[in-house]
Amino acid sequence: MKLVDPIIAFQSELQEIRRDLHAHPELCYEEQRTSDVVAAKLTEWGIPVIRGLGITGVVGVIKNGGSNRSIGLRADMDALPMQEVNTFPHASVHPGKMHACGHDGHTAMLLGAAKHLAEHRNFDGTVYLVFQPAEEGGAGARRMIEDGLFERCPMDAIYGMHNWPGIPSGHMSVTEGPLMASSNEFYVTVKGKGGHAAQPHKCIDPVMIAVQIAQSWQTIISRRTSPLDTAVLSLTQIQAGTATNVIPDEAKMAGTVRTLSGEVLDRLEKQMEQIAVNTAAAFDAEVEFKFRRNYPPLINHPEATRFAVEVMKSVVGADKVDDKTEPSMAAEDFAYFLQAKPGCYIFIGNGEGDHRAGGHGLGPCVLHNGSYDFNDNLLPVGASFWVKLVEASLPLA
Repeated sequence: MKLVDPIIAFQSELQEIRRDLHAHPELCYEEQRTSDVVAAKLTEWGIPVIRGLGITGVVGVIKNGGSNRSIGLRADMDALPMQEVNTFPHASVHPGKMHACGHDGHTAMLLGAAKHLAEHRNFDGTVYLVFQPAEEGGAGARRMIEDGLFERCPMDAIYGMHNWPGIPSGHMSVTEGPLMASSNEFYVTVKGKGGHAAQPHKCIDPVMIAVQIAQSWQTIISRRTSPLDTAVLSLTQIQAGTATNVIPDEAKMAGTVRTLSGEVLDRLEKQMEQIAVNTAAAFDAEVEFKFRRNYPPLINHPEATRFAVEVMKSVVGADKVDDKTEPSMAAEDFAYFLQAKPGCYIFIGNGEGDHRAGGHGLGPCVLHNGSYDFNDNLLPVGASFWVKLVEASLPLA
């Protein structure tokens, strides 16, 4: 690896920052302490700060030279509403809140890059350091955009990075085009006519109608969607009834739909509603169908991705870069940034969990697991990548 030497020397302080953030997790739009820590560090290093975009968002601005070129680097700050089972010294002090996705590490890596860029300024242009709130379901990226992020910080392109367990530590992965899926929810209520379970002929059974709808929905993926179009339709909840001898009036279903393109999503939503409405009508029942779109697909821009790949190779070596990684059906609100600006989102390997110190939980070191912990060995790797990306994007004349 060709890491930035001053960042390597700064690693212990970055680790201290990261573990402090891990111990004090805050949920979406509640990241007041986290944003205060970020803003204080940026100010300490002489970096002007913009606050209030996305409620708790923080943007650091570093200018050098006379160029009008600019680049944005993004890290997310929020934690998850789940219980940590680790007992090491930096485990969460807030019950029911945990940095189980590594946003503490993402924030620390970008702070490491910020310190180096402010001290050395080996670039010509403007760097916007975007510390974003509410990635975990709160659409903080969209909120920052609505609050005027790109008007106040007119960057030419924006880049993001996420640690990825299962990819070897220090390896980096990306792909052009779709990298992560859209995230969507559906809620369906089948309204029938309840009665005695021994007299089903006098009822309109919403349970059996719901089952019929659920089974028919699966044919949307297997028979109405091209095998070349990636899509997931998962029914995760069926709720009905209060007694074994009573046919209920209603049955409710809910679940998620994931796609890698908006066109496929449009088609799936339409077909799901058609099947639900027409199946219910065939049994003289009614149905209420609700479909909520959360995050759009995350689609990397080809030119920005190819550019990022070359920088990745210069940092970790070509043998540690996968530029055709398999897309994930998880979702990421960085997708909103990429709808507005050219850019790219990459994965940095978090390893298999061997980095965890004593006191970690017995579960796997995977995202959204109570035994997870960010790999501090990545701190100088990610920070070095950010620095090299800036210097390659905004070269000195």
